[in-house]
Amino acid sequence: MNKDIKHIFFDLDHTLWDFDRNSYLAFQMIFEKLYMNLDVQDFLKVYRPINLKYWKLYREERISKAELRRGRLTEAFDDLNKNVAVETIDIIADDYIKFLPLNNYLIKGARDILDYLNPKYDLHIITNGFEEVQHKKLVNSEIQHFFKTVTNSEEVGVKKPNPLIFEHAIAKSGAKPEKSVMIGDNYEADILGAEALGLQTICFNYHKEEIPLKNIQVSDLYQIKNHI
Repeated sequence: MNKDIKHIFFDLDHTLWDFDRNSYLAFQMIFEKLYMNLDVQDFLKVYRPINLKYWKLYREERISKAELRRGRLTEAFDDLNKNVAVETIDIIADDYIKFLPLNNYLIKGARDILDYLNPKYDLHIITNGFEEVQHKKLVNSEIQHFFKTVTNSEEVGVKKPNPLIFEHAIAKSGAKPEKSVMIGDNYEADILGAEALGLQTICFNYHKEEIPLKNIQVSDLYQIKNHI
């Protein structure tokens, strides 16, 4: 990796912000509020792969934000043979957006690696998450001060890996692609998307996915120190 790095761009969910843990807690709050007799772990086993499928469709501009929010829940409840009214689905979808940023656990080592990198580099966020939620996550988890810029897919109108979001983030930050690194967990959205613009990349591969050997990957955020 080129050592003349000036800017580091981070994904937020699943990279710094512990989405899985915080999502579990949000659904737990919702099911208790609505008196739903459903184990959260059982629900999430079905919901998580469906959610990933819907996010891929959303990234590819094949479904809308509203279709993602309703569709992922409807399909999960259908697979669980739970008859949940559309009105209740929409209440859950709205509450999920409200409750998700109320719990703000970070990925292990996130704050330490930000403390380590912050004096040496300009740090930034590029995220596909919903704008109204992502800002709250950064503020509530008390890491917003680390980042010079935050680029959200909704402000650009496209999602990673679309090159336009990376172009917007680069322009907004004043960075040069060849002197920048993108760190994220999603190989397609974060790594391939950034490489297309000439950024160097580090894949935080905590999902343990098979990715090409040529790509730098870490399974622990502390390992970033070995590459930058």
